[in-house]
Amino acid sequence: MLIDNNFYMSLALKEAWKYQGLTYPNPAVGCSVVGEYGEILAVESHHKAGEPHAEVNALKQAYYKLTNDAYILALTDSADIHTHLLSNHNDVFKNAKLYTTLEPCSHYGKTPSCAILISELGISEVYVGSVDTNKAASGGIMRLQMNNCIVYSELLKKECDSLLLPFQKQLESKFIFFKWAQRLNATTDEGNISSLLSRTNVHAMRDVCDLLIIGGNTVRVDRPTLDARLVDGNAPDILILSRKKEFDRTIPLFNVQGRTVFIEDNLSKIESYKNVMIEGSSKMYELTRDITDYYLCYLAPTFGGTNGFENLEDKFEVLNLEKEDRDIIMWLKRI
Repeated sequence: MLIDNNFYMSLALKEAWKYQGLTYPNPAVGCSVVGEYGEILAVESHHKAGEPHAEVNALKQAYYKLTNDAYILALTDSADIHTHLLSNHNDVFKNAKLYTTLEPCSHYGKTPSCAILISELGISEVYVGSVDTNKAASGGIMRLQMNNCIVYSELLKKECDSLLLPFQKQLESKFIFFKWAQRLNATTDEGNISSLLSRTNVHAMRDVCDLLIIGGNTVRVDRPTLDARLVDGNAPDILILSRKKEFDRTIPLFNVQGRTVFIEDNLSKIESYKNVMIEGSSKMYELTRDITDYYLCYLAPTFGGTNGFENLEDKFEVLNLEKEDRDIIMWLKRI
């Protein structure tokens, strides 16, 4: 049977993009496990730092599908999943193939080594998208090869590298992304635009980002909180970009415990942070165009509002497009 390797890697990529911005300080990673005859056994991803990696989540689901051993579904700790798989696999993975967007980790950090798990389960073929440049975790390919696993690297490399770029930027310096919500007529004002599910996704990103940048006029008009209450998460520090320093201190964002609020007329404060989110509309977009790595747009299928993006002619590459609830969510790169 002819196996379309690109197809299985693309499934892993699409699943991983759902968690882009949520896994900091870890990378977003996706994994597919495929049976001997091309059947899809699992497509999974890494969900949150400290939780099981994409390969472990995928192997857990694939194992259940192959064995119907429901006990494993109750396991959430990565070490426990590793132990159960290694003790009970009975060679069910012998003819399986594994596709992962990033080289499996070789070290034991917050979770055990994925490369060791894969090799000891007897998986004979592994397809890797991006090679890991993080010295602390790299070496997985070599470890797999030392255990008689055939590894094919750089499958859909461009796409996998685009997925990995936020993590690489954070290792080297910082990752900066610009998030906005708009209606079909490109307006960005007058109340909530995106769905509750989309807003919850944004709050989950705020929970793990270091710094959130917003314009002074937006703060004065909208009087936002800019916390992560929808996921009961941590509130990021805030940089209000404004020439005027005076603000009404009863605006909710000033009264969130555990955060620092800066009011500056420049962006120098970002040098102290690794994972930076910008929220705004056309004016903020223009002010931060030269420092932004990726863009995240929540497009709501509605009309309304009066103001939004105007007189901009930039073009974008769509890195990923996902429909969640009613909204379309797009990760973009300016070209």
